[in-house]
Amino acid sequence: MPNFACLKTEYERDIPEIPFSEYPRPMLKRNSYICLNGVWDFYIERKGKKAFAGNILVPFVPESRISGVEQAIKKGDLLVYERKFKLAEDLAGKRILLHIGACDQECKVYINNTLVAENIGGYLPIDVDITDFAVKGENAIKVIARDDMDIELPYGKQTNKRGGMWYTKISGIWQTVWAEIVPENYIEKLYITPDLKGVDIKVAGGLAEKTVIFKGREYRFDGETVRIEVENPIYWSPENPHLYEFVLISGEDRIESYFALRTVEIKEINGKSYICLNGNPYFFHGLLDQGYFSDGIFLPATEKGFLDDICTMKDCGFNMLRKHIKLEPDIFYYYCDKMGMLVFQDFVNSGRYSFFIDTALPTIGLKRGIKHKATKKRRKHFQSTAFGTMDLLYNHPCVVYYTVFNEGWGQYEADNNYKIFKDYDKTRIFDTTSGWFFENLTDVESHHVYFKPVKLKAVKGKPLVLSEFGGYSYVVKNHAFNLAKNYGYKTFKTQKEFQEGLLALYNTQIIPAVKEQGLNGAVLTQVSDVEDETNGLLTYDRRVLKVDKAVMRQLGDKLKALL
Repeated sequence: MPNFACLKTEYERDIPEIPFSEYPRPMLKRNSYICLNGVWDFYIERKGKKAFAGNILVPFVPESRISGVEQAIKKGDLLVYERKFKLAEDLAGKRILLHIGACDQECKVYINNTLVAENIGGYLPIDVDITDFAVKGENAIKVIARDDMDIELPYGKQTNKRGGMWYTKISGIWQTVWAEIVPENYIEKLYITPDLKGVDIKVAGGLAEKTVIFKGREYRFDGETVRIEVENPIYWSPENPHLYEFVLISGEDRIESYFALRTVEIKEINGKSYICLNGNPYFFHGLLDQGYFSDGIFLPATEKGFLDDICTMKDCGFNMLRKHIKLEPDIFYYYCDKMGMLVFQDFVNSGRYSFFIDTALPTIGLKRGIKHKATKKRRKHFQSTAFGTMDLLYNHPCVVYYTVFNEGWGQYEADNNYKIFKDYDKTRIFDTTSGWFFENLTDVESHHVYFKPVKLKAVKGKPLVLSEFGGYSYVVKNHAFNLAKNYGYKTFKTQKEFQEGLLALYNTQIIPAVKEQGLNGAVLTQVSDVEDETNGLLTYDRRVLKVDKAVMRQLGDKLKALL
């Protein structure tokens, strides 16, 4: 493809033999950890024949260059992954759990030629108890995946025909594959609910008698819940991302975890509604974060790629990332917890997209009254993925806000979905209809503005959020993916003009909206360039930052001082 550049990142030089080997679930950490990433046997079966046979580097998708495959996956293709692993110890009185972080879109899992799991949906973990099928010594694992780009399932920005704001489709395993050995009665999940004085910890699984060790003190309890009060509490925030570590013991099971003291709520202050962090109005100075990379597509080449994106944006004065219709590996949210980066998390969209209905009409002003319908299948998988997302992220202090529907994409029965999701997690803010096609039930008034000046009106009882704006484009020579064309909403020819344009946008439109209308948050498009899109602060290969960090930090300080 002569029109597309091969953009290599600095992280590719540091890919270890076992990629993404950092513990994948830091909030439920055990000593028993077997990472199964690395080189697997792999073939693509197409119409009964092998279209590709060789090796793949897991967890990178076969469409990516660094996977070693770099093949487009077609409808009907079967992706067959195989490898062996050894269990050194006898499993008597133990359980062995297999985890696949995510596999898109459907898969079957075999252990020693026995089918142990089937899964539909590409964004949530697959967790399987394989005790009855594994043996001491060598074991064989096989995963057969299929991705027909079924739009009845959540798919995000993937498409068979990439271009503009739609990106390369990914298939198969795209997160860490790992196993752990646990006792017969093991801790399955934690639900940590903080306030500004302490936390309530709810434990699923394990024996009745449990002990939390926190700051050298033991808290013994029977049943599921325990309350931990914290003396001289330190609140978590982007300015001070303080984490409290603890150990939970239940019989032979011992896990390490952490929590933070943080609240998010809506308050009325001086006649305007605000999202408050730890009881105080806070300006959420954010960026759209698509989570795409020029090396691994859905993953960076190493975990440091995630960490550097977070830290670079913090160094530029931003305190929030809107994770855009994509769910990341748990390690990403751990880094946000640790480094102090708030997350507005989108649910992953499904359903058919119409440029005319979902983009053109709202752009010229039709932002209400459009309704879509969902089949029983789509409804089931959208909601199950949303519930799974909320379960997965419940304990992360960085996650404060969920977007249910973005710009009408796959939107159906918005008010009813708000009710069921808000009832499921009352600790977060819910943006039911981000951008347009507003209905009645939502926690915020949420708008997207790209092609006209930002002029917003406050709505009584709902904080005002500009959940997308900007999209300014600056193409850095030798760092653009599409050599023929690029995609953005206003184009600048030099770095100086690009930065000046951004500053003018904030100074003439965003800051006045904060002062006059009580604007509570603004999400600039975006963290990085993505394929054709060249409207990022970073290039797609993450090698060039298009703005001056010090200048951007000054802007962030100015916005922070307004609330």
